Amino acid sequence: MGYDFNADEVFEIAEQIEKNGAKFYREMAENFTDVAVRQLFLDLAAMEDEHEKVFISMKKDLSDKEREPTVFDPDHESVLYLRALADLRVFDEKAKENFILPEELTEKEKMKRIFHEAINREKESIVFYLGMKELLPVHLGKNKIDGIIKQEMEHTRLLGNKLMSLPK
Repeated sequence: MGYDFNADEVFEIAEQIEKNGAKFYREMAENFTDVAVRQLFLDLAAMEDEHEKVFISMKKDLSDKEREPTVFDPDHESVLYLRALADLRVFDEKAKENFILPEELTEKEKMKRIFHEAINREKESIVFYLGMKELLPVHLGKNKIDGIIKQEMEHTRLLGNKLMSLPK
């Protein structure tokens, strides 16, 4: 049995993913003494904060019809379900628990591991948003989703360039 999300619920998932992403990048920034690397991760966190604001704004513009539940949910448990879904999809807590940086790693080795992890998470967000875009009609902001996808792709490119510029 499938579950059809309404636009309101899709934005709920997206908001949670952006919160998780911002938190991930802030936590990764704490691993570095290098000011430029710390700032890179803090900048990425700020970009995720901006994406969250875009989704909040898009959600506010929804009509009552677009907010109608697609399933009977008298206890409003779908919001909890959606947050859990977001936590399992992109920048999820379980992946963070499994992402361990051993103390003995050099700063360069830490950077490599974090860049790889961040690139993978950004790719997951792109795939999620491509799927999300298919659920939304044009008047509900498909073009805004395209803009966020482009920004996530830019994050991937930026992280990839940083990874490639690390000394061998």
